[in-house]
Amino acid sequence: MDWSKEKVHSIVEKQRAFFRTGQTLPLQFRKEQLKKLKQAIINNQKVMEEALYQDLGRAAAEAYMCDIGAVLSELNETLHCLRRWAKPEHHFSGIACFPSLFTHVYKMPYGVSLIISPFNFPFLLSLGVLVAAISAGNTAVVKTSSKSKNCTAMMQKMIAETFPEDYVTVIDGGHDVADWCLEERFDKIFYTGSPRVGVHVMECAAKNLTPVALELGGENGNWCIIRKDADIKDAARKIAFFKICNSGQICININQVAVASEIADKFVDELKKAMIAQIGEDPINNPEYAKLIAKGAYDYCANEAEEYRSRIVFGGKGNPETLKYSPTIIYPVEINEKIVQHELFSPLLPIVKFDDNKVDDLLNTIASREHGLALYLFTKNKKWAKKVMSTQQYGGGCVNEVCIHLLVKGVPFNGTGHSGMGAYHGEWGFREFSHPSTVLFGSNKFNLSAREHPYNEKKEKFLKKFIK
Repeated sequence: MDWSKEKVHSIVEKQRAFFRTGQTLPLQFRKEQLKKLKQAIINNQKVMEEALYQDLGRAAAEAYMCDIGAVLSELNETLHCLRRWAKPEHHFSGIACFPSLFTHVYKMPYGVSLIISPFNFPFLLSLGVLVAAISAGNTAVVKTSSKSKNCTAMMQKMIAETFPEDYVTVIDGGHDVADWCLEERFDKIFYTGSPRVGVHVMECAAKNLTPVALELGGENGNWCIIRKDADIKDAARKIAFFKICNSGQICININQVAVASEIADKFVDELKKAMIAQIGEDPINNPEYAKLIAKGAYDYCANEAEEYRSRIVFGGKGNPETLKYSPTIIYPVEINEKIVQHELFSPLLPIVKFDDNKVDDLLNTIASREHGLALYLFTKNKKWAKKVMSTQQYGGGCVNEVCIHLLVKGVPFNGTGHSGMGAYHGEWGFREFSHPSTVLFGSNKFNLSAREHPYNEKKEKFLKKFIK
């Protein structure tokens, strides 16, 4: 569709009018809409898989595991738990509020929400967030990425067939359309993408004092630390899987590995073996290996690899026609080099050596940079791992594992600082799109006059003692 500023404004106003009717408030309505969305995804699964293959070269299994199935899982949890999440909280008001003894906290929707999603997981990061918005009773405008054009077109058609545009609408287009959306007065904005654009989103939202949730990749990427006591083979296998997945285009992916110098060479050897075992010796011709999203992304990856050509110990090959660039190990890399100070979002993997007995120096360096969305540790020393995970600043992470903290039910997901703000998934998503409204129920009997004018010494003493 050809969008205009006026068309975007019209959609927002229609959604605002619909929200004011109160139709989105009843739990039964919300659950019915979530069931409609679930059925639409089930009915369109094959079409979604094909769109993911066209845009990202995803194999069907990876498409289902990372995008489609993940949204269905989010829907199932929300449908099962929504009544409990939305139930008003009841509190004793306290003796200071006597005779008004009871206070309720209602979980109210913000209203008209804007969801801006990226290309790398076009369904999960659009529809997964939409689940949270619907569950909390909001309407939603979903601005999808122009880069994943097949997924966007498919999603636009599916949503239009499932919901009226005054309730949920998918908007396509480039940065100009996104800016038209950001010029509108939304009640809640949820953006997933880069820290640079995240700043722009906040600047636009600030003009209307609109609350914002951001899921960002982090300026300096996500670290993985491997101590000398780690199970090297296990670490290599898991890291290889993660870096191969979606060709590294994952916000929580490992950006760089810091490995103890005592085991660094052995780890690199195991990582090579694991890469070959999982994706073969010629990954760019393997149909299961995903491609980079666009020519610009491919060129950026290939050019950065060329800067480190002399230290590429595995991979380093690509095909500009298919936009596939092989998983590439760059070793060794110093901790202050450019490649480990920005988010890569590609299959490049720099390896940094450190002295195991100086791991605190490594942690101090990481802590001095922008906070990552994820942190991964491989070690047998669980006491040390717990200390690190409870003292560093990052979004989430794993010890002796990668990425699957994202799949745990009932826990929040997001970053801090340059890796985001707010949280979602399950109940945390419901909370992110809800405003808690506190309401005290007063009494017209036994009210004390002590709080009322005129004051005197006797009243003042009573008030101070009563409140204290």
